[in-house]
Amino acid sequence: MSLPAVGVFTDTYLPTVNGVSYTVALWRDRYVRRGGTQWLVYPDHPDRAAADGERPVRSVPLPIYPDFRVAPPMVPDGIGALDLVHVHSPFGMGLAGRRAARDVPLVVSYHTPTPAYAAYVPGGATVERAVAALAGRYERWFLQQADLVVFPSAVTRDASPAVGGEQPPTAVVSNGVDLDRFAPAAPSPTVASAVSAERPTIGYTGRLGQEKQLDELLLAAAELDVQVLVGGDGPARADLEGIARQRGVDATFLGFLPREELPGFYSALDLFVFPSPVETQGIVAMEAIACGTPVIAADAAALSETVTDGVDGLHYPPRDIDALRAAIARGLRSQGTLEAGCHRQRDALGVSASIDALIGHYRALC
Repeated sequence: MSLPAVGVFTDTYLPTVNGVSYTVALWRDRYVRRGGTQWLVYPDHPDRAAADGERPVRSVPLPIYPDFRVAPPMVPDGIGALDLVHVHSPFGMGLAGRRAARDVPLVVSYHTPTPAYAAYVPGGATVERAVAALAGRYERWFLQQADLVVFPSAVTRDASPAVGGEQPPTAVVSNGVDLDRFAPAAPSPTVASAVSAERPTIGYTGRLGQEKQLDELLLAAAELDVQVLVGGDGPARADLEGIARQRGVDATFLGFLPREELPGFYSALDLFVFPSPVETQGIVAMEAIACGTPVIAADAAALSETVTDGVDGLHYPPRDIDALRAAIARGLRSQGTLEAGCHRQRDALGVSASIDALIGHYRALC
């Protein structure tokens, strides 16, 4: 039986580095490998040439967050006949996808709570609260247009206030991990040269955003005999580097790491530390576990589900620096046991099951 032809609309895509971009790219690759067709629509980027089946839309950088590009809600020419539309955000490209789905089913993936973006709007706490409230109302309106809302975790689905009222059908489909790529691996020369042989190494890689609360990692490390490695970039980097200097933390900020270097980065760490309280799944935590590295995670949002306490990592109460410090120390003491747990969990993280589930939902709608 042939697979439905899908129009995929996303406001963020490669080379922009984040979980949504990687998930869209991975799902598309695996869907096409199975013989399906996906037309991909996204804001263009000066560093990316359109590949086969991609239809980028002219865009400009968002002034308050230049790494994020915005495009008008237009459906570009050259898209073939569609059986279904799948959008990955509720903004410009999401609205374009809604327009393209006028005569076919609309699926919406819920990756990030829209009110979380309010933190990037200047004007202080009062403005942030007002923007967050407005964003929440908009998000509810947008999701209620969908024939299916896909959540990456049950925790995120159950906690979301965005599908109240006339609630559309929902499904849980994990983002999944590319297990062909994410496995224990030797670090690149760049990462290997940064790793200390004298003390344990803990760290994080991903987008360095304020909402990730990565200051917790540095504040906890300040009173531990550990080295901190931080990969990635983002608007919080300068503040984090300042905290590390002020607190005397042995921290190295590696900047953006190519995708092919990430398995070696995860494998070089004794523990991956993920303080974010707003994750809808936490793909970097899944990648770390797939590489055999235990995760110390805030017991909040989807990380309460993604990390299994005492098996492949440990939880601590968010914003409790003393508890995080104690969890890191406990994780280092029980590192061997937790690494074995990571290896047992690995197969369950693979993206193949996610594509199986996605295809099932598509066929039910078509």
